[in-house]
Amino acid sequence: MDRICLLKNSVRNYDWGSFTAISDLLGDKTPSERPMAELWMGAHPKAPSRVFFNNQWISLIDLVTAYPKDILGEPVVDRFKESLPYLFKILAAEQPLSIQAHPDETAARKGFCRENAQNIPLDADERNYKDSRHKPELICALTPFWAMNGFRTRAEILKNFERFLPDAVPCARRLITVGNGNEGLRTFFKMLLTLGTEEKQTWLKMALEKTGEKPEDPLSFWIRRLNDVYPGDIGVLSPAFLNLVRLNPGEGMFLPPGELHSYLEGVGIELMANSDNVLRGGLTSKYVDVDELTAVMSYDERQIDILFPRKLKPTEHLYDTPSAEFALSRITVKEGTVHSADKIRSVEILLCVQGSAAISNARDLIRIDRGASVIVPAAASEYLIRGAATLYKAAVPFKI
Repeated sequence: MDRICLLKNSVRNYDWGSFTAISDLLGDKTPSERPMAELWMGAHPKAPSRVFFNNQWISLIDLVTAYPKDILGEPVVDRFKESLPYLFKILAAEQPLSIQAHPDETAARKGFCRENAQNIPLDADERNYKDSRHKPELICALTPFWAMNGFRTRAEILKNFERFLPDAVPCARRLITVGNGNEGLRTFFKMLLTLGTEEKQTWLKMALEKTGEKPEDPLSFWIRRLNDVYPGDIGVLSPAFLNLVRLNPGEGMFLPPGELHSYLEGVGIELMANSDNVLRGGLTSKYVDVDELTAVMSYDERQIDILFPRKLKPTEHLYDTPSAEFALSRITVKEGTVHSADKIRSVEILLCVQGSAAISNARDLIRIDRGASVIVPAAASEYLIRGAATLYKAAVPFKI
């Protein structure tokens, strides 16, 4: 199988999604009847894309199974077996997502086997591990995008507690500084998640009262905003101890497994390992497993590195990450310019987010407009892109 083919992708309807962003991108009725949170492009069993091949729509999973080396490329098959290793998404957050982390490879394998042995159904609410894979991910902003990512430094956390929770500072200082290495942050975070109802409400009331002192400050704004959406949830305090990040359009952020995070607002391109493992800690009505979450998390205090794309060629810029499963690049063409793909490639999915373009090679000519996507098998011949458009490309790093 060496043909460039159109994709038909699944929309995931979650309560935190947007009524306009994805429907507008797809050219559907706007506003949509239900919130559209994510558009999935890939071969995850939960919602695989369909491929227009031989005049019919076929599941991408079935097509990869039938033509693994043609579609994925032999190096990808050698490393990841007969499976597309990444999941490509549009994420549109109108409401904040849960505070969450994803397991590393060891935790995912052990957790998946353990819950299988316990006969917990894959679709059970109390199921933590839906598969045996880890889940590093990359978010790239299409609009201004707010998120929380990783623990602030201990000094910053204490400074924020002095500002918003002065009565709790002695407790926070004692917990954060306990033990060696990151044990203090582990103790501090687990204490927050397990606070008694009365103490939790006291802390939340105190913090909300303090937000009135500087209402336009981002920390104050997000504490109030989170309380509006999730009143009484201890995760309302998370901007005080997690890094608050604003991405401008075109900027990205990489999240390794174990990194505690939450996407708060905005539309972005999301690319990740092909996994659906999520462990939640707050800002959600879904299942929360404090012991499992705190066991898989990283407790490194950190500053956030914003990713700016690196120029590969005049028409293509790459977002560098350490992931073996995926690579994201942005392709921009205008009248008079032509993007020429590499001759040797892994499997690629191209999504048009602006304008329209023609993708062509020796066998195929496909028009791709805003919201449309195609899959380019590794076996397809070198292709060209012409037109006036911005596209994002998901691929597997060739040197894996």
